[in-house]
Amino acid sequence: MTSQVTFICKRTVISTRPVQPGKYHHPSVLDRLMEKNNLRIVYYYPSPNGGREEIPGEMTRKLRESMSEMLTCFPAVTGRLQKSDKGHWMVKCNDAGVRMVEARATGTVEEWLRNVDREKELKLVYWEDMFHKPYFWSTFYVQLTEFEEGGLAIGLSCAHLLADPICATTLIKAWADTTLARTMHTPPFFHPLPPRRLGNMNPNHKPYTALINHYKSSIETSSTPLITNAKHATITLAFTDPMVRACMAMARTPGAPDPSPFEALAGLFWVCLSEVKGHKKGILDMSICLDMRKVLGLDRGYFGNCMIYNNVHADSLDDKNKLSGAARAIGEVVKKMDDNERIMDLIEWLEHDDHNSLPFMNSGDLICVNLEDLNLYSAVFEEGLAPVQVSCYVEPVFGLGQVVVLPSPPCEGPMSRVVMVTLSDDIDAVKLCEDDLVSRFCPTIIMGINNM
Repeated sequence: MTSQVTFICKRTVISTRPVQPGKYHHPSVLDRLMEKNNLRIVYYYPSPNGGREEIPGEMTRKLRESMSEMLTCFPAVTGRLQKSDKGHWMVKCNDAGVRMVEARATGTVEEWLRNVDREKELKLVYWEDMFHKPYFWSTFYVQLTEFEEGGLAIGLSCAHLLADPICATTLIKAWADTTLARTMHTPPFFHPLPPRRLGNMNPNHKPYTALINHYKSSIETSSTPLITNAKHATITLAFTDPMVRACMAMARTPGAPDPSPFEALAGLFWVCLSEVKGHKKGILDMSICLDMRKVLGLDRGYFGNCMIYNNVHADSLDDKNKLSGAARAIGEVVKKMDDNERIMDLIEWLEHDDHNSLPFMNSGDLICVNLEDLNLYSAVFEEGLAPVQVSCYVEPVFGLGQVVVLPSPPCEGPMSRVVMVTLSDDIDAVKLCEDDLVSRFCPTIIMGINNM
């Protein structure tokens, strides 16, 4: 039987403690760059252990109450957007609240996961585009879907303007901690991006132009109209610990540092998707996206965008082992971005240049996003019930496609990873799953397309 989702109601959840009047949150320049994008995340939870039956709506009521408590620490999440005197977005922190959608689905969460695809999964995460009067538009939405025969799905969507994936998962974790133990282990921090370190203010400093030029190019090409309603296919592949280690071994270059799991897997899909797209001799243009909190000296509780994009070049690859060359090229860019001064060069350039248009930072190139350090599986709302699967989308997707590298459940081993690949059509997705190099590592397809 095909699982059906029925929407019951949409309500507003406000914090239990009123927000201090006159409080505003000012998004950073990195926040403003992501204005045109949004995030959608789905957490799946199994049926309670022991087969204990729950009263329909009981878990939803419990989560709604704990969300009200949790939101007292997230005033920028419950607020509404306004424009500042400079024309930049700011959040008026008030008690407008978060929109919550309550829904029911037939069957069990386990049955759903055996037959899920992109179209079905996105039914579990409610989203509305910006209202023509932004002050009345909620920037965060939560959907709670209870499965009639057991299990729960929690869908969070939000404007990328206010949160990156680390922020979104921090919010879910804070909610879970509040529900389970009434204690928030990782409170959020709302403050500006740090300034350049005093000891590094060298008057003869030469900016890192490669990163700046990548952003400049993205901004300059943003005037080109992009189709936003194209249908896409998403496949999710699970790589066990031995599979990832085997990929890292194949991606190794003699005399060079060993590639990380991200560098190896990003290289794998860069090479394979280049062949799928018909680039038999060359390789696609690709950009990687990395979290820069550690580089900037920020705590993981920093609530704001800190994901930085940079392009990767590989002019020529050895036909005998393209994966090795691709992983090496990615590793070189990752190493260059692990530098506070270079990231500050970008931030200062963005702050001091007046941009007439905002980019779709995930357009054009093939995009590979490193989210392998996300704290997903510790978001436990009920004792003994950790998430069994988590999906993360950065929308909308344009151009050549998007690859998102996520962690696996801890029980799968330290090197295991989940990779979500979103492409512009089903045919390319099928070709990717059948690719000889991908097949060599035998990943499990945990979400596919209807005709696979």
